[in-house]
Amino acid sequence: QVQLVESGGGLVQPGGSLRLSCAASGSILSLNAVGWYRQAPGKQRELVAIITSGGTTNYGDAVKGRFTISRDNAKNTVDLQMVSLKPEDTAVYYCNAAIKTNWGSRNYWGQGTQVTVSS
Repeated sequence: QVQLVESGGGLVQPGGSLRLSCAASGSILSLNAVGWYRQAPGKQRELVAIITSGGTTNYGDAVKGRFTISRDNAKNTVDLQMVSLKPEDTAVYYCNAAIKTNWGSRNYWGQGTQVTVSS
């Protein structure tokens, strides 16, 4: 059994910062690429940032230069540092991870964490 749990969301003023964390636990043989996605009301889920097992990163155009994704392979965690937040960053943020277990490899989703940017 594998679990992905996001944490760190909340309410922040425009220009503020938040740090989200995604923790994977369970019968994990390897944690491969991990991505953060977000979905705002009435909009499609979009990629925010992704990091490979080797540390290569890629970012959505809307967050380049403001968000930083990082990982701790020893702890099976992936963080998303967000600075200079804007109201349009308001969304539910989800973690998605490619995980290999004894039963094979597939992608898992977390339950999401709400980020609200408002004055």
